[in-house]
Amino acid sequence: MSTSPFLGELMGTLVLLLLGNGVVANVVLNETKGHNAGWIVIATGWAMAVVMGIFTANAFGSADAHNNPAVTLAFAVSTGDFSKMASYIPAQLIGGFIGATLVWLSYLPHWKATPSAGAKLACFATGPAIRATVPNLISEILGTIVLIVGVVALGKTQQIATGLGPYLVGMLVWSIGLSLGGTTGYAINPARDLGPRLAHALLPIEGKGESDWGYSWIPIVGPFLGAALAAIFLGIFGL
Repeated sequence: MSTSPFLGELMGTLVLLLLGNGVVANVVLNETKGHNAGWIVIATGWAMAVVMGIFTANAFGSADAHNNPAVTLAFAVSTGDFSKMASYIPAQLIGGFIGATLVWLSYLPHWKATPSAGAKLACFATGPAIRATVPNLISEILGTIVLIVGVVALGKTQQIATGLGPYLVGMLVWSIGLSLGGTTGYAINPARDLGPRLAHALLPIEGKGESDWGYSWIPIVGPFLGAALAAIFLGIFGL
């Protein structure tokens, strides 16, 4: 089987979610080696997941390695070329679903050992620390704006050595998580939330509770709005 941009985006997002939601499961599920390790571990794990997701996407055929529908939208708005959205976004959603499913398999004995339905959902999808629609939406918009502006700024920096880019994007996401992630869990990526939330809804997880679909639109709409606003803002400055 040959590589392709579709396969690259699928595999890159799969690895992103396997490692990203994997670190959440390690911290919040009962009787794991990393139980209660804290937010710094989660933010660091997600940063490393971003790095490995980018390298994986490149290896399997996606030179762009967006692994995020919001990033795909931002570059579509900035270039006026929306053709990649039709293939990239479905690949990212599928990859997110599969990655989350693999987290479920990896931590199979620990779902039963964890009585909290909220903790189980946190291993798949994001949720707000304080549920407030407008502030939650603003948090996702701002986090995504920082992501897009940061990615573009890194791309414009001539001094970055070849191969260092993915590590710097990981540091960017690490910074977003530590500084801005405490409000909504910094989805900043519709595929990071929607694919795994679907997995949570469909998988036979004992005592899982509801999938919180009432909140689910915020980590989808917020990142898309943030991406579009960031692309427009950057375009004003010719970036």
